[in-house]
Amino acid sequence: MFKFVKGFTLLSFVFVMMLVFTGCGAAQKTNSDTNTSTAIPTESTPASSEQPVETVELTISAAASMTDALMEIQKTYESKNQNIKLNFNFGASGALQQQIEQGAPADLFLSASVKNMTALVEKQLIETNQQVNLLNNELVVVVPVDGKTPIENIADLTKPEVKNVAIGIPESVPAGNYAKEALTNAKLWDGLQAKSVQAKDVRQVLQYVETGNADAGFVYKTDALTSDKVRIAFAVDPNTYDTIQYPIGIIKATKNNKEAENFYTYLQSQEALDVFTKYGFKVPN
Repeated sequence: MFKFVKGFTLLSFVFVMMLVFTGCGAAQKTNSDTNTSTAIPTESTPASSEQPVETVELTISAAASMTDALMEIQKTYESKNQNIKLNFNFGASGALQQQIEQGAPADLFLSASVKNMTALVEKQLIETNQQVNLLNNELVVVVPVDGKTPIENIADLTKPEVKNVAIGIPESVPAGNYAKEALTNAKLWDGLQAKSVQAKDVRQVLQYVETGNADAGFVYKTDALTSDKVRIAFAVDPNTYDTIQYPIGIIKATKNNKEAENFYTYLQSQEALDVFTKYGFKVPN
């Protein structure tokens, strides 16, 4: 039987006992919660264990005449290879060759001339077994779609009405070199120098004709087909210039050899070749 101290009532005793039991219950609950949480092992989710896929950027130095076809190929290839980003450096093949020789970063080279590819192979910047002739093209002369001067053959370029003839710089622009060959074989090169307007690449030749800054221009058939502001006046006799070949190769110094090889192989696939032919290129037999 409990004995109560004077002044300590039964009500006070009950109140104290309630506090004691409440505290014990809380402590037990805390211990229980703690024990429960430590008893359950923590498992990492699959997402936390997966490493993010690193994006690999490939730099492709390519002839300006391949711009439209490669832009379409880029969309298809990147959609199927989401860890790959293709960066294109378009320009004249001769200028691109010089950039690579001077150490400019590049993983692949797509040239509009065998000469530029051969130069890089000879300097051991591209392995012989990692380059191949991919495509062919044709040389044509274009005039403004609303041009009034009749131009039907190469001799018509000497007409007085033809004030300016656009041509790529022969030393660096393959299309310009092919045009020089054709004009030289026709014995017209020297006579046309006074009206010749030289351009940094074949796309600039096209632009000169589109804007009326030239009455005619030598471009590839593929370039002519991209514009509704020009029309093909005539196809240059293929017997008057070297066969237009587009070799592609992997730069020996690439830091992304596997990815470069994969894209190099893809460019030779039927899917990619269908895109090139869509834009007027021809596939060698």
